[in-house]
Amino acid sequence: MAPSLDRQGYWGRPTSTLDWCEENYVVSYYIAEFWNTVSNLIMILPPLYGALQTYRDGLEFRYTCSFLGLAAVGVGSWCFHMTLQYEMQLLDELPMIYSTCFFVYCLYECFKEKNTISFLTIIVLSVFSVSVSVVYLQWKEPVFHQVMYGALVAALVIRSIFIVTWVYPRLRSLSYISLGVFLLGFLLWNIDNLLCDSLRASRKTLPPGLGVVTQFHAWWHIFTGLGSYLHILLSLQIRLSYLKYRSKVKFLCGVWPTLHIEPQKTG
Repeated sequence: MAPSLDRQGYWGRPTSTLDWCEENYVVSYYIAEFWNTVSNLIMILPPLYGALQTYRDGLEFRYTCSFLGLAAVGVGSWCFHMTLQYEMQLLDELPMIYSTCFFVYCLYECFKEKNTISFLTIIVLSVFSVSVSVVYLQWKEPVFHQVMYGALVAALVIRSIFIVTWVYPRLRSLSYISLGVFLLGFLLWNIDNLLCDSLRASRKTLPPGLGVVTQFHAWWHIFTGLGSYLHILLSLQIRLSYLKYRSKVKFLCGVWPTLHIEPQKTG
């Protein structure tokens, strides 16, 4: 991660175990990493809209929780990058585990009768979440959190590929787009970590407008936020297909994907 050679600002010296490649307090005295902060809006506003729409459509509460979980990650990440304080880091990282457990539950319990609750799956995911939290609070090693989060994502990928390959092939496009966008964000996250010194040097020579484009951790937020949002839409479409509802992805204002559901069941 980036060395602590940045300016001091409103929140004082960083206490987080991670300090990313964006230079601290360059854009605003009140926001440590400006671009890494505001890029979280994509993980806050669209999921809130998705949660409201899911609630209005009378869909199962687990999907409302999935959207709200993604929004919670966005809020936590906003607080973390704005302050670079350890408590806010936990507000970012632990909800990543919890919200992804919601995703796992929805995808692995999609072929059940409506409003069926699998207590065994809930117990397993709850034990996993609590265990990760306890270990991470004692052993403040970011790699541990990243590996546990990666394991959950891998479970989602495996399940998604199985479903769109053998059960609902018509949903392959949405599945692969979601996965591809997420992996692009992951690639940029790694570039930001590995080539930080080069990226920082390039920002000193590029015009400000172009320098912003090299804030790859902010792009990670954008692409993983969109990829996660699309995954929830995929999970919803799988569930609605099983329940024999008609659903279709449309674009709000011609830009943002949303799921629209016909009021009547098909035969």
